[in-house]
Parts: sequence; C-alpha cells; structure tokens
Amino acid sequence: MKRILFSVICLCVGISIQAQTEVMAWGNLTGIRVDGYLFPFETFFRVTDAAGVSLEDTGKERQSRPSYSREGETQYVKTRVQGVRYEQRVTDTARGTSGLSLSCRADLSVFCQADTTLQSQGAFFCIAIPLVPAYAEKCVLEVDGIKHVARTLRENTFIGARLTVQGYTAELGFRADRPVEWQIQKLSGDTILISVPLLPENFTRGARGELQLSVCTARGGGGQAAPVRLSLQSDQPGRLFDGLGGNFRLQNPRVDPPVIDYCLDSLRVAWGRVEMPWRDWHPREQADPLAEARAGKISKRVADAMEMARRLSAMGMPVIVSCWFPPEWAIEGDPASYVRRGGIQAYRLDPAKERQIYRSLADYLVCLKEACGVEAVMFSFNESDLGIDVLHTAREHAAFIKGFGRYMAERGLATRMLLGDNSDATTFDFIVPALEDPDTYPYIGAVSFHSWRGCDDATLRRWAEASRTLNVPLIIGEGSTDAAAHVYPQIFAESTFAFYEINLYIRLCAICQPLSILQWQLTSDYSILWGGGCMVRRVRCDLPSGSGT
Repeated sequence: MKRILFSVICLCVGISIQAQTEVMAWGNLTGIRVDGYLFPFETFFRVTDAAGVSLEDTGKERQSRPSYSREGETQYVKTRVQGVRYEQRVTDTARGTSGLSLSCRADLSVFCQADTTLQSQGAFFCIAIPLVPAYAEKCVLEVDGIKHVARTLRENTFIGARLTVQGYTAELGFRADRPVEWQIQKLSGDTILISVPLLPENFTRGARGELQLSVCTARGGGGQAAPVRLSLQSDQPGRLFDGLGGNFRLQNPRVDPPVIDYCLDSLRVAWGRVEMPWRDWHPREQADPLAEARAGKISKRVADAMEMARRLSAMGMPVIVSCWFPPEWAIEGDPASYVRRGGIQAYRLDPAKERQIYRSLADYLVCLKEACGVEAVMFSFNESDLGIDVLHTAREHAAFIKGFGRYMAERGLATRMLLGDNSDATTFDFIVPALEDPDTYPYIGAVSFHSWRGCDDATLRRWAEASRTLNVPLIIGEGSTDAAAHVYPQIFAESTFAFYEINLYIRLCAICQPLSILQWQLTSDYSILWGGGCMVRRVRCDLPSGSGT
C-alpha cells in the first residue's frame, strides 16, 4: 500500500472512510474522524512538579522511544514520561447514523506505573478541547447531568462518571468506568483543559493508576459533505513542479532493494537524492581515493551508493548528492570527544584541512562522473544546521558554499550547492548570511529545507521568498512529517499519517511552489510499503486484567 497515493485518492475522489480515532504514535488522541469530518480534541498524559506545573506531556518527539502498533480495530502505545511508564489501548467500537446524526465510539484503557519517587501534584490523563466552530460560543459541559457554560468557566472540579461537551454542530461524550475527578479549566486561546488524576500527589515508586474511558461523538446533518468547486486560473501560472522525488540513502542491504525496485517500477519519481559515504570513500588521509577508485579499489558501500546514483540518472532524474558522516581525519579535534545526543553527532570539520576536504569531496564527484556518467546537480552536507553529522554555523555554511563551490568549478564540475538543506523549516536564519552575500550566488543551485517541523504559513513564505530572491528553485530535500517515525514504523500504515502528510504536501505546493518534494524515503527506511520485512516492530500493552477492552 502507498500512503501518499491512498491519501490523494481519498481527497480527490471523495471515497468514504470508516470512522477512526486518530492516535498519534506517542499516545495522544487528536480526535475522531468520521467520513472525513474530524471531531477535534486532543488527549495527553502529563506529569507535574510540586507546584502543579507540567514537567512533561506526551507529545511528538518528546519521549525517547515510544512504541506503536495496531491489531484490527485496536491501537496500542507504550511510552515513558518522567520515570512513569504509560500504556494505552484504543479500540474503535461502534459507528452509525440515526436520523440526521452521525456518531461513533472509541474505548480507551490507560495504565501508568511510577518507576521513581517524585515530589509532584500527580500524573494526569488530560483532554484539551478547542472552542472551534463545532463547539463555539454556547459550548456546554455537562457532568452527570449538571450543565456549565464553557466560556464562563475559570477552574472547577467535578466528580462523576460522565462528561459531555455540547456545541452547535457536534457533541463529545466521555464516560469513565467509575466516578472520577474531572478538573476543568479554561486556558488562554479558547481551549478547555480537562484533567483526570491517575497518580496521587508525591507519588512513590510502584504507584499505579488506571482509567477506562469511552469516547462518543455525534454530529448533526448526517455527516453529509457539501460539494467542492474547483476553479483553474490558467492566466496566473505558478512555478514549475517537476513532481514528487525520493531519497535513496542505502541502509538495509536485505530489504532496501525490493522496496527501491517497486518504487522505481511503479511510481513516477522526478528527483533523486543519494548519500556520499565520505567516511568509506576516504578513510585514510594519506590515501588518494580517486586514484584507488580508478584502479578498481573501491568499497562496496561506495560502489552501491554510486550505482544508486547511476540508476536514478539513467531514468532521467537530476541527482543530488548529500553527505552525512565525515572521515576521522577531517574532524576537528578528537572524534572520540564528540558525544552523540539524541541522534545528533555534530562533528566540526578541521579548518586547517580545508583544501584537503575540498579535494576529497570533489574527487568523489569526479569519480561519480567518470565511472557512472553522473554529474550531481547539487551537493550538500545533510542538516548541517543541526549537525547530522557535519555541523556548520550560518556563516560557515555561507563560507563553505563560496569555497567549495569555487573549487568544484575549478575542477570542471557543474555541480552547485544546496543553500540550507536544513533540518527543519524553523531554522531559516541558518541561510541568512548566504542570502546577504552576493558572492555565494554563483554557486547556489537551489534552496532546500526538510519538512519535519515548523511548517506554518509565515515560515513557508520566508523560504519561498528566499528562492525567489536568488532566482533559483526551492526543493524540499526531505519530505514527511515525523522524524522519529522509524522508531514506530507501523504508524506509516495508518490513514491518519497519510492525511497529515498529504495535507502538508498540498500546503507546501500552494505556498512554496517547490520544484520537487523528495520523500524520505523510497527505501525500506520510512517505507511507503509494508511486507517483506518493512514495519515489523509491534507492541502489545500488558494492561492489568479487567482493564476494559
């Protein structure tokens, strides 16, 4: 199955989708979607300090290694928050229509256990309800029959088994398996926060908490969608879009080949990005890697990467070459002194070896051209704003563009530099020194960022404007929404993941008008396929017996 194509078909053709609870891989529910309509709310698990301030909430990339899987209609999540083990099971149980109303139900079982002792006001299962149009103005909260107008609430605590949120066009119902304490407060930004205590104040190691909760939704109008009218303004053309591309950084010799074969045989891939295995290309400073390659002495990893580039180029794709890992001799200081933090190595290159570094990198590109007939259209260090795995400051990035760009030209290479190739849209300031230095312009082939985080409209417009200022294309060097998803790959099979991804791509096309969006990846890593070894990690939540569904 292809999550991108599935999403496009659903959005463009209007196929009705079964009701599904949107469960994020870190545990948060973001609503229940029924026939395309989202009943919006968000749940999360929170651990507080002694003053009641959040120490940590479950959220995207906040926990180190959450686990996610699905079996039938049930989704499972395991994670840890501030020394507290948290497990959650969510089952879609019912869907139907009655008269003009559309409704569905999901059952939640949550369990937590402290593996530490903490001075705290407790741990909580939280529900955030935005006062969006569906619940706006006259939103009413009802706890066991007692009604309260949401907009007049400040902070209240109620005891009961049932809580209902009633709005103009939608209704949410939460039903616990027993009377619980609903702590309700209205936050700034028109959000109602509902907190249910799971662990007590100043909990000790071994403390446990459980909650079984049913969530019911209802919406008037039977969920009928209004017709969509599209108009084409052919007199106002945008910038050229070549189509979706792909990353082909080889990491799994067993599973990568069949996935790559299927993608290249079945999809129209417009652009390709491959790795330069610099560490394997030139491991010893005294070696002459180009001479060795010309003599047939080349490592398998380098040969495979070059062959990947050759294959893509032979299909008519422009090929970007990006570098992750530098050889030890090119690193400033002792490589062993660099501590890897959260997947970030952040090696700094030795400025005293600038010319050797230029030559080593250019030799690889020359070899690729000579041996495979591939002239890379652009080169970059992957996410050097963050240091995965070469770290540059913004000014060093501008200086490298000028220095290495000039050196490549001297070597007769037509390869240009990617400006940015940033880890996220949020790190726009990384490219500002190069934008302000006209001496970088002759060596810049495109502006690039990765779409993992921070893609609000205002930020995307800044990237689009940067590419227009330089009169070069904008390329999304890595396209997707969740950089930690390799930890819980079963999320790729969820239509929810596909909807978020295709929604982002449509926004990128509308605001940035990129030349291409390069999917991360069209290999087994972050695969758009399953089977044959892809997406094999699974998790079952060992909730206590009697914990509901």
